[in-house]
Amino acid sequence: MNALSPLGMVSELPSSNQISSDAERNAGVSTEQKDYFVEKDGVKFAGTHLLVDLWGASNLADPEHIDRALRAAADAAGATILHGHFHHFSPNGGVSGVLVLAESHISIHTWPERDFAAIDIFMCGACNPYHGIPALKEAFRPQSINLGEQRRGLVI
Repeated sequence: MNALSPLGMVSELPSSNQISSDAERNAGVSTEQKDYFVEKDGVKFAGTHLLVDLWGASNLADPEHIDRALRAAADAAGATILHGHFHHFSPNGGVSGVLVLAESHISIHTWPERDFAAIDIFMCGACNPYHGIPALKEAFRPQSINLGEQRRGLVI
């Protein structure tokens, strides 16, 4: 991970939800393989992918603020944070970054000069990506949000 540090901010803080497999085995937790596909409305699929466009948003040029905001969204959704990486394009420029989750990812690309952010939230398993939206609203205070949903990995 140290090789990524010169490219931008690298966050190596795992979420409190993360438990190592050794710890699970020592605690007697079953390690049998699970199917993390989701079933809703009689349809089975890998996970929910939200495309979130924030317009009229603020705090879009601060990688540390963005890291905290995405972590709050992941925690609210019930996700397990593995690590994050955020790149600041210049002192006044945008930020691109990702939180890698055990359940998939949350990514962001910001255009502070247009008060715009594009966020992807893709989660499988018992997580609910919609529960992360209030944390994003609080952190970025957008005037409007355009939200789209895609069910990924539909089982036919």
